[in-house]
Amino acid sequence: MTLATYACDPTRSRGRRVVEPEAPTRTAFQRDRDRVIHSTAFRRLVYKTQVFLNHEGDLFRTRLTHSLEVAQLARSMARTLRLNEDLVEAIALAHDLGHTPFGHAGQDALNECVRSASRTEPDMEEVQGFEHNLQSLRVVDALEERYPAFDGLNLCFETREGILKHCSLVNARRLEAREPGGVAHRFLAGGSPSLEAQLCNLADEIAYNAHDIDDGVRSGLITLDQLDEVPLFRYHKEQALVAHARLTGRRLLFEAIRLMLSAQVYDVIDHTRACLDELDLQHPDEVRSTGSVVGFSAEMTRNSQVLKQFLRRELYRHPQVQETTDRARQVVKDLFDHYQQHPQELTDVGQERSLTRRVADYVAGMTDRFALKDHVRITGQVLFP
Repeated sequence: MTLATYACDPTRSRGRRVVEPEAPTRTAFQRDRDRVIHSTAFRRLVYKTQVFLNHEGDLFRTRLTHSLEVAQLARSMARTLRLNEDLVEAIALAHDLGHTPFGHAGQDALNECVRSASRTEPDMEEVQGFEHNLQSLRVVDALEERYPAFDGLNLCFETREGILKHCSLVNARRLEAREPGGVAHRFLAGGSPSLEAQLCNLADEIAYNAHDIDDGVRSGLITLDQLDEVPLFRYHKEQALVAHARLTGRRLLFEAIRLMLSAQVYDVIDHTRACLDELDLQHPDEVRSTGSVVGFSAEMTRNSQVLKQFLRRELYRHPQVQETTDRARQVVKDLFDHYQQHPQELTDVGQERSLTRRVADYVAGMTDRFALKDHVRITGQVLFP
């Protein structure tokens, strides 16, 4: 496939922080994807969960299966839009490498811990608080220990740019001071990342909305009848029944989700094509100064918002989910406090970092399973029988 003029070309990459010889058989972005797949942090994603924790069932999504679904959706759209599929896949597979155990509950708890601890550690290094996107960048830039010549994975600028989806202004300024004009520059100067990065960001949203419906119904916390409140889902469920009148149960759920996913993908492609035709972009750098290009149509944006509001109300804030996440937050807090008080146990964490950052890096790298086991060891409490 011939890349579009606005796609990222690996031969024109802004390069790696540490210069390396080119691989003889792979492009720079293929090499990035392969490095992500072989990383320790990527393997850990299989035991880091989304909404439902690891012990609650074998068929719920994990960060690994979510990342694979994002990669599949993003590659499918990238091919049609003539974007760089290898870059898209590298970003998609790496975007959650920095996520904590226990999903967003773990992230929120760790953020509170780091912010509280940093008040008593005035020399806290480059970042404040805990942001999982920023932690994903830390993983690929510094925390992976696989190569003799550098820390991290030494990924290309374009891959790193896509990994850093969000960043507070405080942390962006700190990153910019260390890497002028680097991956955090756009958060200060205004602008957007590559089209490949924008596409991964939207594929992430499409994927988790769809699989949270699936996992929510599988768990019994939401029902097919409840989902009729969501116009986007209801329409595609009705379309499934028009084509297959006797469809029921999980087959009906799966078909409705499949049709809904397809509709969202085609909507992104059509809307983005229209934007690209209007803008007539000739180079990836023009994308960065143009603003967001990849997106939904206005109607699909409204429908997606209704779906997200439904999931927030009926699933994420369900009493059963809240009870589980409250206990998960306690696990993270207890682990953080323990290692702050017993730093000698951090034997495999770099001594050059501040204690607070070392503890945050260590706890963030845990899987759900390891965190629960370590919590029992430290406290003697079994919060998840």
